Amino acid sequence: MTVWDRPEPPTRPVPLDRERIVAAAIALADEGGLEAVSVRKVAARLDAGPMRLYRYISTKEELFDLMVDEVQAEILPAEQPGDWRAALRGLAQRTRRAALRHEWLADLLGGRPAMGPNGLAVTEATLAAFDGLADIDTVMRAVETVSAYFIGAIRREIAYLRAERATGLSTHDWQRAHGPHVTRMLATGRFPALAKAVYDGTDVDAGTSFATGLDWVLDAVAAKLTRPPVDDS
Repeated sequence: MTVWDRPEPPTRPVPLDRERIVAAAIALADEGGLEAVSVRKVAARLDAGPMRLYRYISTKEELFDLMVDEVQAEILPAEQPGDWRAALRGLAQRTRRAALRHEWLADLLGGRPAMGPNGLAVTEATLAAFDGLADIDTVMRAVETVSAYFIGAIRREIAYLRAERATGLSTHDWQRAHGPHVTRMLATGRFPALAKAVYDGTDVDAGTSFATGLDWVLDAVAAKLTRPPVDDS
């Protein structure tokens, strides 16, 4: 299409700013996932030309970074946590709630550290709760360990929710559908440990499972933080 064939831009284009662009991108992602986000689609949502957006962002990856940092504001604690355990529990729980509101967040968790202002504030609040408790390397390993747990748990939970939507089957519906096959396999006696889990295990909801696993990981971190220093003499 030549320049003469293209419609001229409006003489009074809609006002744009980074905040409006990010809000539109988040709305698109909430509706259709990250695959629904593109500069062209965001521009269309704002009734603006795509090229105008490149005055504010250079790449789609930059847009994703801005989206994550916007959601980090939902994860930032309202006040400084009272201790390290409250800080990490709060971080995990608020991240889970944010991911359930914005499922696309699960696809971006666990990558490079969040460097936006909200992401840095979340990290600062978390690390500050460990002040004076241990050396910084121990603190970093503690935070990384808990983060690895809740990121993995959140991704699994979101994957289950997506599977339910894709198949139209709830977890219980799926279990019932596969029940006859599992029953036949367990009856062979080849999977005694699995049979015990299936027949004797307690079914719990995702929230309970998440909270229980989190407590176990926090207990393991506590054991490391309270371990007496090694005497090298």
